[in-house]
Amino acid sequence: MVSTDAPDDELPARATTVGRMAVRRLLPQRTRRTVGPWCFADILGPGDVTPERGLDIGPHPHTGLHTVTWLVEGVVRHRDSLGVDQTIAPGQLNLMTAGRGVAHAEEAAPPYAGPLLGIQLWIAQPDATRHDAPAFEHHGDLPRLDVPGGEAIVVLGELEGVVSPARRDSPLIAVELTLSEDVTIPLEPSFEHALVVLHGAVRRADRPLGEGHGAYLASGRDELALEVEEPTRALLIGGEPLGEDLVLWWNFVGRDAGEVDRWVEEWNSGDGPAFGAVTSGLARVPAPLRQRRVDNSR
Repeated sequence: MVSTDAPDDELPARATTVGRMAVRRLLPQRTRRTVGPWCFADILGPGDVTPERGLDIGPHPHTGLHTVTWLVEGVVRHRDSLGVDQTIAPGQLNLMTAGRGVAHAEEAAPPYAGPLLGIQLWIAQPDATRHDAPAFEHHGDLPRLDVPGGEAIVVLGELEGVVSPARRDSPLIAVELTLSEDVTIPLEPSFEHALVVLHGAVRRADRPLGEGHGAYLASGRDELALEVEEPTRALLIGGEPLGEDLVLWWNFVGRDAGEVDRWVEEWNSGDGPAFGAVTSGLARVPAPLRQRRVDNSR
């Protein structure tokens, strides 16, 4: 067994609002900006939506990242500048690749009304692909496997030989765990990981981890043992450290301040086809001007 003496940290949630939805932000944090290439994580809700009122995040741009949308409850409608109009429900994956630039909106999904709980994450694209054309994938049926104490859905990457069909530009993993009993999950030792509890409660190494909270796990360990205190839904993410310095500002992931400032100007001026147009009844969201020292927020 690989040593598990490497330090780990809690990822406390910070409450904020995105669109009309209360969210709990786990990444980025002042003390931990990334976990592997994962650079952003917002737990959406829990909250209630109607056919007329949902996340209500108007058209906004992205660069240099993949957006990963995963739901536990509810339905969300995605519309983007590629012409995609795709709803997503629990157990399905929306994966949008921004590349050199894309815009999208996240809206109510008529006729659905009811609870909404999920998570949206960003993966920083490596320099080799971040200037490529944008793209979108929807996966309605992802591979599953039984684990002691529950079930796992392989959202991205591979677990115990079960491979997700979704695109990945760098070595990484995302697995949803539905647990009712204690479990030990194998880990790739070269990855750093984070565990996010979406519903329920577990303990790891005698440390409690409740709903809406996360834990960082340093590289150098080959398993994660969890004591399940109540029925739990959790997301395990991880990957090889990106090995590149990132500049995260608003919805942009870049490598230097100059290119981020250029994207802000292009989006706010509406000059040029860099991001394209989104067909949406929601208002276009302007980009805030970059400041010298800020936390990433939408």
